[in-house]
Amino acid sequence: MRCIRRNHLQGPASVASKHCGVVGATLFFILSGCVGPNFVPPPAPAVDGYLPGKLASPDPGKGGPSVAGQHFITGADVSARWWAAFRSEPLNDLIRQAVEHNPTLQSAEAAIRVANFNALAQRGLWFPQVGAEYSPALQQISGASGSGPDGQSPAVFALHTAQLNISYVPDVWGGNARAVENLDAVTEQSLFQLEAAYLALTSNVVTAAIQEASLRGQIEATQRVIVIERHSLDILKRQQQAGSAAQADVLAQEAALAAAEELLPPLQKQLAQQRDLLTSLAGQLSSDEIMQKFDLAHLKLPANLPVSLPSTLVDRRPDVRAAEANMHSASALIGVAIAARLPNFTISGNVGATAFNIADLFTPGTNFYFIGAAATQPIFDGFTLYYKQKAAEAALEQAEAQYRSTVITAFQNVADALRALQADARAMKAAVHAEDTAKASLDIVQKQLQEGQVNQLQLLNAQQTYLNAVVVRVQTEATRFADTAALFMALGGGWPSTCTSPVWRDCAMGEVATPPPQPKS
Repeated sequence: MRCIRRNHLQGPASVASKHCGVVGATLFFILSGCVGPNFVPPPAPAVDGYLPGKLASPDPGKGGPSVAGQHFITGADVSARWWAAFRSEPLNDLIRQAVEHNPTLQSAEAAIRVANFNALAQRGLWFPQVGAEYSPALQQISGASGSGPDGQSPAVFALHTAQLNISYVPDVWGGNARAVENLDAVTEQSLFQLEAAYLALTSNVVTAAIQEASLRGQIEATQRVIVIERHSLDILKRQQQAGSAAQADVLAQEAALAAAEELLPPLQKQLAQQRDLLTSLAGQLSSDEIMQKFDLAHLKLPANLPVSLPSTLVDRRPDVRAAEANMHSASALIGVAIAARLPNFTISGNVGATAFNIADLFTPGTNFYFIGAAATQPIFDGFTLYYKQKAAEAALEQAEAQYRSTVITAFQNVADALRALQADARAMKAAVHAEDTAKASLDIVQKQLQEGQVNQLQLLNAQQTYLNAVVVRVQTEATRFADTAALFMALGGGWPSTCTSPVWRDCAMGEVATPPPQPKS
């Protein structure tokens, strides 16, 4: 992995060989070579971009209202703290809090340790297995069977045996080396899954904060329209008292006002639930609500958007790298399955002493030793081991297909985000124009209403059009922010290549942010 080094986690035992080569020496063997395929990482797709033709930056078009512009910077890297591009200190604080306390990341870190310790345990099989045994026994023999110590018959006596048991299984075919390779790949996969969890968490916090800002904007817009409609109702009531407005017009305006007020409770409920979501992402209970609050006015739309190269994408996306590690694991398991079908050699022995008294265990004449060797070869097992090998080979084919699917999905995610941002610029311009014209129309209708020159239907239409326009404008603005965050996520975030496991939080959340990419001249 680029950023969390496996050997950093494994400690001193990581010096053991991690590749198929010389793995040890015994009295009879100098071990070299491994069965099974040697894993070769798949090459990056031979493409230059994510969309057909030259990538065009978002263009709202000419004329009409002005909206914030955005530009794609092809080949630029994503900043480690990409969310800082939104220039919101509350957002920065909340992400720091979430990364520190979210249990999902803590679970992913524990999974790394589980996989790493399993890999270290497998390395132990490269060394002789030594065990100590002490066996005290109390025995009685009959006079017919012989005599005990000092000629006693029958006799009751103690027998003490102490010995060391030593066994060693030479890794002749490299089966254990492949097993270690498999577990190392599983550890690496866990590392990438931590990175994926980190990317998902930070992206979810940003998206949830944008959604909260959107809901606050919709609530504020709806309340603004309610004030306008209530003012219109007051005008109609005064006109009714003066005899220039009908009761039906007043009731119609009251119904319109009630319909607008009816929109508030669902939005307020969504906002409350959104606060619960953000609190949960921060690793806190819902009763301990976060302090940060978000609105669109305090979020800045990033102007320069990095679009990393496809070769960089497959090297950065954690799900792609995890799929590659899964391929590596499946490849190594083929070697394990092949080695199980080949002869297995075992060297064993023990050395110890037996005496009637503990004090005599180490005196001359009480010691013994044994050295032996054994070789086993499966001859017929009903094709069990053969089909296990075929299953391992099929698992590699499955992992390869899953990898290709993951790469295709990654490219689709980037392409979708790019197309969304291109469309968002035009949608934002249209939404701003619709809101401006709807407000201008409503202002004219209200002025005419005060002068008694407009009918109720025109007023209701103008109010409804403005309500729809202002809510759509808020939603469109929030969508533009969310799609920008989606592009950062689709590109794999910006995990620093220098981060190591125990200090990755300090590294990834460092106060020194990568400078934003600059547009090309």
